[in-house]
Amino acid sequence: MASRMKLKLKTVFVLYFMVSLLGLVYALMQLGQRCDCTEHDMPKDRIISRLRGELHRLQEQIRKSEATKPPPKLLPKPSVPTIFVITPTYARLVQKAELTRLSQTFLHVPQLHWIVVEDSPHKTPLVTDLLMKSGLTYTHLHMPTAKDRKLQEGDPSWLKPRGVEQRNEGLRWLREDRRAQPGGDTQQGVVYFADDDNTYSLQIFEEMRSTQRVSVWPVGLVGGMKYERPVVEGGKVVRFHTGWRPSRPFPMDMAGFAVSLKLVLANPDSCFDGEAPMGFLESSFLQGLVTMNELEPKADNCSKVLVWHTRTEKPKMKREEALQAQGLGSDPAVEV
Repeated sequence: MASRMKLKLKTVFVLYFMVSLLGLVYALMQLGQRCDCTEHDMPKDRIISRLRGELHRLQEQIRKSEATKPPPKLLPKPSVPTIFVITPTYARLVQKAELTRLSQTFLHVPQLHWIVVEDSPHKTPLVTDLLMKSGLTYTHLHMPTAKDRKLQEGDPSWLKPRGVEQRNEGLRWLREDRRAQPGGDTQQGVVYFADDDNTYSLQIFEEMRSTQRVSVWPVGLVGGMKYERPVVEGGKVVRFHTGWRPSRPFPMDMAGFAVSLKLVLANPDSCFDGEAPMGFLESSFLQGLVTMNELEPKADNCSKVLVWHTRTEKPKMKREEALQAQGLGSDPAVEV
């Protein structure tokens, strides 16, 4: 800034000097006097032409000087905490549609790292290809669910906890990766568990980004209710609005809380207990990290719903099955 100001003052001075010199020459010529400068013996038009040429040369020098001058140093932007999103996923007809929708939401969230964990003994081509094309910063993992914990065809979704091994695998990778990074154990960040079938407002990610320990908020369309939420009084969570077992330590949905990365790293044994009673999966993880009094209410003191526990309807394939029986089914090479 100071250098540019000096150049501007120099330009003004040169212009002022040239105009003054022209005025002096003109006055001397009018008086019929001679000037000591040989240039004044020249015709007036030639003098003006030479002065204009000199002015043009000086302007070019100034322009070149500004062009080669290094750009001003920008102040570094304050560090934005990274949101690490852990998403369990499993193979089904709507898997690609679910992950596509979710990935395109995440594209609008700055500084987000997506950790996708497949319920599979290996990484599948479908998820591998989708992540490569997503444009996101991601980590692709896999961890199969134990056979005795797998839901069977026709079992209700609430019968057994789902995504336990996958979420724990995401936590394991995150802890190991941060320990391997210089300064990784002090990095500002937030850990969030986002199922692939939920619906997320972009605002919820900005709400959680400032999490110090564990932040909480309402979740819509869950537990047979319009919403479940922490009840806040005086800026503190005092109880939970829920329709089932409100006596649970943390009667919340998985989509209703985020944990600071530092807290996760400081508690290396904290994980989800696959043997926890029905509805206690979230509590099994949070109990070792935080107390109710330490919860940080977000979303305008938990008065706004910014995430919904939506479910995609299972597609009906009766006509497809009928065509397959005739040998006329859809081409299996076409990925859906």
